[in-house]
Formats: sequence, structure tokens, C-alpha cells
Amino acid sequence: MIDVNEADFQTAVLDRSAEVPVVVDFWAEWCAPCRQLGPLIERAVAARSGQVELAKVDVDANQNLARTYGIQGIPAVKAFRDGKVVSEFVGNQPSLAVERFFDELVPSESDGLVAAGDEASLRRAVELEPSRADAAVPLARILHARGEGEAALGILGEVPGSFAADGLAARIRLEARPDQNELGPAFAALDSGDTAAGLEALIASLPSADGARDDIRRVVVGVLDELGVDDPLARESRRRLAAALY
Repeated sequence: MIDVNEADFQTAVLDRSAEVPVVVDFWAEWCAPCRQLGPLIERAVAARSGQVELAKVDVDANQNLARTYGIQGIPAVKAFRDGKVVSEFVGNQPSLAVERFFDELVPSESDGLVAAGDEASLRRAVELEPSRADAAVPLARILHARGEGEAALGILGEVPGSFAADGLAARIRLEARPDQNELGPAFAALDSGDTAAGLEALIASLPSADGARDDIRRVVVGVLDELGVDDPLARESRRRLAAALY
């Protein structure tokens, strides 16, 4: 934590924020809520071990800075990245709100593990956040490719509200059904990168799929979700999927 004034704000906050996020606490000695909030902010910064820095600005002694940043009430807390305000709040806050503020500003351990993307990192990310789809789905894909379908299903079962997770789980269930061997070419096409052929084959199988229709639909929806709403193939496939189902 450093005390910053108008003379060194450019260097200590704006320039420094190009290297690490800088949180600025605009406060005053007479402000009781400032004194209550200050220790919460300091603990949050200390817990993040150099991933974020804290600067304190006394608004009484630095009125030009207060005017520049529109400070009308204190405590006022602003987070800077690359010289710009990227997040802020005004007034005293409970500890949980302060922690959320910093969590959104500074990547968590899980964020770094997901970015690494290797199996060990993904396993650790899933341990920390079992419901995190961007960790669980790629890990389940690794396990699925290795033939560990049951383990993959166990991981995917902890992820609610993810089309990608639901789609992969549905594929694993379909591959385990001896009456659905005809879907093999569709899955092989998807794996080879021929998404159009894979989707076409899956959608074409729906009219005669009987009890497998819902899982086939889930696989298709999962692929479409990965393509994104603006993808031309996704738009056309949604139309064909709706026609096949209804």
C-alpha cells in the first residue's frame, strides 16, 4: 500500500496499471466508513500476493484528483488497468462484496489452471470448482478420448446449465449403447473437424432414433453452442434440427 498524491498519480497508478491492476482508495481522515473499509481492502490485496496493488488518495489533500475522477462521496474505490478505470464502487461494503470486487479484477487460481489446459491443471481446477464448465468439459474430453467414459460422465455430472457438458455426456451415453453403432461415422466426422458432415449425420438420424432422440439432440445442441449463434452452419443446423424434431 502506498499513499499517492497529484504529483505521482501518473507514475504510481496510471503507468503502473499497465503491469498490474492498481486499486485506488479515495478517502479522508474524518471519514468513519473509510476507516472501516480500509482494512478490508488491505486484507484483500495482501491475500492476492502481488497480483494487485493498492494506492490511497486523501481527497482533502488532492482535490484536483478527486474532481478529475468525479469523487462525490467517500469511500470511493476505483480499479485501474492500462491507465483506465475498469471497476469501481462507492461507500462502505461488507467483506464478501470486497472479495467479489477483487475476484473479478484478479484472475483466480482456477483461471490460471484453465488457461494452462493440461490434464493435471484441469484436474486441479475441477477440484477447486467442480461446476466450472470450462475446466470440466476439456478434462472430460481428455478422459473420453482415452476411453474413460465413466470417469468423464462423473465430472460432467457436476456441471449444471452447460450445453457443451450435456452434449458430451449424451455422446458418451450413446456410444455405450449397442443399438446406436450407426452414429459412429457422425462422431468420427466431428472428431476429424468435419463439423458439417457430423451435424448432418446426427440430424438425419433423429427420425428413426426412437429412445435415443433426446441424447442425439443434446449432442447437436452442444456442438451448435460451441459454434456460436452467429455461425452460418449453426444457423442452418438449428433450422434443420427444429424440422427434424417437430
